Amino acid sequence: MSNFAQEWLQAWNSHQLEAIMSHYAEDVVFYSPFIIKINNDPAGNLRGRTALQAYFSKALTAYPDLHFDLIQVLEGVNSVVLYYRSVGNRLAAEMMVLNKEGKVVEVKAHYA
Repeated sequence: MSNFAQEWLQAWNSHQLEAIMSHYAEDVVFYSPFIIKINNDPAGNLRGRTALQAYFSKALTAYPDLHFDLIQVLEGVNSVVLYYRSVGNRLAAEMMVLNKEGKVVEVKAHYA
């Protein structure tokens, strides 16, 4: 899982959307309070890789100085929690469920 975490972090810090998206399955479900803010969507969730890519594209534009600093990787059964410092120096934790191919199928993002 630490390889996954490092590759995920490197993709985000490079701001390369294709590299970021390579970690997510087609049927991904993503929950985040930032969806409410960036997409103006009170539901706070997205379904599918296409919707997620559009959201990430908006986020990268909204936060051009985006940089993540990994603090800790917590491993579970078919899941991982990445605990990191995020936009605006916020603490963040993302719980990610992975499929058999190692692609993310569900994310629940949390911010301090």
